[in-house]
Amino acid sequence: MYRYACLNNIAEIGLERFQKGFEKTDTLQDAQGILVRSADMHNMDMSDKLLAIARAGAGVNNIPIEECADKGIVVFNTPGANANGVKELVIAAMLLASRDIVGGIEWVNANASSAEALATVEKVKKQFAGTEILGKKLGIIGLGAIGVLVANSAESLGMKVYGYDPYVSVDSAWHLSRKINHVVDINDIYADCDIITIHVPYMESTKNMIDSSAISKMKDGVILINMARGGLVDEKSLIDAIDEGKIRKYVTDFADTTVAGHEGCIVIPHLGASTAESEDNCAMMAVDEIQDYLLNGNIRNSVNFPNCNMGVCQTTSRIAIMHKNMTSMISKFTSVMGNSGVNIAEMTNKSKGDYAYTLFDLDSPVTDDVLDNMSQIDGVLRVRVIK
Repeated sequence: MYRYACLNNIAEIGLERFQKGFEKTDTLQDAQGILVRSADMHNMDMSDKLLAIARAGAGVNNIPIEECADKGIVVFNTPGANANGVKELVIAAMLLASRDIVGGIEWVNANASSAEALATVEKVKKQFAGTEILGKKLGIIGLGAIGVLVANSAESLGMKVYGYDPYVSVDSAWHLSRKINHVVDINDIYADCDIITIHVPYMESTKNMIDSSAISKMKDGVILINMARGGLVDEKSLIDAIDEGKIRKYVTDFADTTVAGHEGCIVIPHLGASTAESEDNCAMMAVDEIQDYLLNGNIRNSVNFPNCNMGVCQTTSRIAIMHKNMTSMISKFTSVMGNSGVNIAEMTNKSKGDYAYTLFDLDSPVTDDVLDNMSQIDGVLRVRVIK
């Protein structure tokens, strides 16, 4: 019996995908799997029983990734599951920033009780006039699942779309419209585009990537959209640029005291993936990932261990080994099994940075001696019997 715990509300349509043999627990120390959305896990005491964490969403800043890796705990996320919800908010952001819709609504609300004021609407509406997005140049930084959807939708709306991503995946490239202009120098995005939207992960190399230097290269009156992560934009430089008129509007899904309420900023309270459809999709993907790992040892969409898939075990037994990415590890594993008379039917080994993962399908049962000897090998983090 496998037990899982939920640190946040996880859509029931996802939890219903757990097969027989899984049960929910409210006791974290008993859980082999944890499903989480936004709960902060950095100061959480993780049980030795915990094997996997699945984040129902893309960002994993709330999870101690390296600590989990060192304990042999796989951390999953659900890239692309909420992509359409975020894409639609980006399109809305472009319209909100191009047309002063928010300003117009605020004026109406402020004068709602004054028939005299409302009668002047035809005279005052010109102060809320904006521009259309048709024919405008949109620059997309990051062509992952969300960036590709934004690019294709914007192109269908008649925009001239330019995409920058030096690491664009084959899958993303296949889904990208041929009409999208692929830019190899990010400075061309800054210099040429009327609207710029950011869709890259937050990491040390992307922290404050939109700084004073980047902003200085942008067109005067540019619209900047950030639905990815707040830390991607140096907000002090951003506010200076808005006050100077360099940036026309900044739309972000990440509220803080620097941008909230500041003129020229449209701040949304993290609604990008807050749709019923996105929450359902994330929940279903997270459950599928954690269930496949616990039952079969397969890894899909892990942020700290490599993807690895051997399907369902068809032999007598399967063992999974989480270990450091070090030389001669495979020979040490096979030596232990060979000395114990264990025949290997099939195996696979994958690595990701400092960590690696090895699956063995065996023609005989795994003894405790084999597991103990495997565990004693320097660099091994966890050994688990799947079957």
